[in-house]
Amino acid sequence: MPKVTFTDCEGISRAIDGNVGDSVMEVAMRNGVPGILAECGGSLSCATCHVFVREDEFASLPDMDDMEDEMLYATAIDRADTSRLSCQVRLTDDMDLHVTTPETQV
Repeated sequence: MPKVTFTDCEGISRAIDGNVGDSVMEVAMRNGVPGILAECGGSLSCATCHVFVREDEFASLPDMDDMEDEMLYATAIDRADTSRLSCQVRLTDDMDLHVTTPETQV
C-alpha cells in the first residue's frame, strides 16, 4: 500500500496510507492535511497544492508536463528544484513518498 508522509513548514510530520492511482493531493484532502488547499480540485489551474518532494525521491517520480511546470511559477512560495503540484503526482504500488508543504498556498 502506498504511503505519503506530509511534513508541514514547522516540521510536524504525518504519514498516511493512500490508494494506488490517487493523487497526493487527494490523499491530503481526504485526510484533512493542513497546508494543501487544492482550490481547483485537481484540475491543474490554481497551484494551491504545491509541495516540495524529498530530494532523494524526486527523480523517481514521472516527469512533469509543461502545464504543471508553468503553474509552478504561480505558487505563493517560490518553487524549488523539487517542487511539484500534488494533484499531478499519482501513487503507485509500494510508493513511500515524503513531501513538505510550504508556509502558505495563497
